[in-house]
Amino acid sequence: QVQLVESGGGLVQPGGSLRLSCAASRSIFSSYDMGWYRQAPGKERELVAKITTVGRTDYGDSVKGPITISRDNAKNTVYLKMNSMNPKDKAVYYCHATSVYKRRNKSWGQGTQVPVSS
Repeated sequence: QVQLVESGGGLVQPGGSLRLSCAASRSIFSSYDMGWYRQAPGKERELVAKITTVGRTDYGDSVKGPITISRDNAKNTVYLKMNSMNPKDKAVYYCHATSVYKRRNKSWGQGTQVPVSS
C-alpha cells in the first residue's frame, strides 16, 4: 500500500476555486491509478475524478462544474482543481490509490474538509 496525504482543503466561497494536492509515500509512476472522492453529510462517498497511470481521466457524474485532475509522477503527487464551486460541493474530499499490479492494494488519504459558504 501507499500512504496518502491531502492538502489544500479549507473554506471556499461559492463561485470560487478549489485546489487540492495529494502526496504519495512512494512512486506512483506505472504503479497506481489515482483518484479523488468526496463524501457529504448524510450521503455516500462518490467519485469526483480519477486518473490512470497513463493519464487517462474520468469524472464523476455528480460533478457539473469545470474540473481537472492531473498527476506529477516525478513528485509522486496528484492534483484536483475545481472551479465554480457551489454549496452542493461541500464535503470531505479523499485521495485514493489503487495498485495496477495488485488491485486489492488500495489506499485512502485521511480526508480534507472543504466547506463552501460566503
